[in-house]
Amino acid sequence: MKKVYFIIIICVAGWIAVSNPFVSKYLSFKMESSLPAVKESDPLYQSIIKNAPTYEISPKDATIDRVWKAIPGYNGREVDIAASYKNMKSKGVFNEKKLVFTEIKPKVHLNDLPPSPIYKGNPDKPMVAFIINVAWGNEYLSEMLATLKRQNVSVSFFLEGNWTKKNPELAKLIVTSGHEVGNHSYSHPDMKQLTASRAREQIQKTNEIIEAATGKKCIWFAPPSGSYRDETIKVAAEFKMKTVMWTVDTVDWRKPSPDQLISRVMSKIDNGSMVLMHPTESTAKSLDRLITQIKQKNLKIGTVSELMSEERVE
Repeated sequence: MKKVYFIIIICVAGWIAVSNPFVSKYLSFKMESSLPAVKESDPLYQSIIKNAPTYEISPKDATIDRVWKAIPGYNGREVDIAASYKNMKSKGVFNEKKLVFTEIKPKVHLNDLPPSPIYKGNPDKPMVAFIINVAWGNEYLSEMLATLKRQNVSVSFFLEGNWTKKNPELAKLIVTSGHEVGNHSYSHPDMKQLTASRAREQIQKTNEIIEAATGKKCIWFAPPSGSYRDETIKVAAEFKMKTVMWTVDTVDWRKPSPDQLISRVMSKIDNGSMVLMHPTESTAKSLDRLITQIKQKNLKIGTVSELMSEERVE
């Protein structure tokens, strides 16, 4: 009889351990805590530790470059030893394709820098962004949006406030198509010539119109024709906005042929490039081939926000 009671007690204890999450978690922790001793004696585990430094990359701090002005930071990476071991242990051999990484953030971020224009992303990030300034060219927008959708690419459209006021449905369509919107002033003035109060009015009015039309708050400002002065950058910063310029100009307003436009961009594009374009016939006819050739260079195409993000692109 005593043996029967003993068996019943063991069964009840087992049931409690399984059904009680606190007990279960404790037992799981005890089991995990005993694993390191096993792993440390495993040649695979030692191999991962030995090879890990080869695959680690130091993070890059955001900085103010003498030529390119504000440059965003870029995460580094380190090998997650335990996760990598778990990923490889079924076959028991080291496989670099099964390494698991965790990202390491830089110490200095873009938001830590004083107000400064941004001409490009981090040069270590294999990504580029398209900046499409819109103050006219409605007749080419549908074709460009269709091409971007077909290529599964999201970009940044910088909308003039006056244009958005006249074309709220087109502005909304840009957003519902998965693209980012930014501020391109209200009436396309030479921002360099404006007083701080006039610049503030141009930016604020456009922010309000774009948010009313699309439901999106602008965090990026692109001054018309790239004209600005230090005070312009500071005014944009008052609205928690950063000022973006470009790295590569399509000069599409000069009506280049598709071959000319593509050649111009591809000869200059590189990690972190921001490509300036407009809704023109030249760009509409070039866009599909341009995207394909950029992808063939193993460069991802994204929005300005994605390019400025510290997240890694592998």
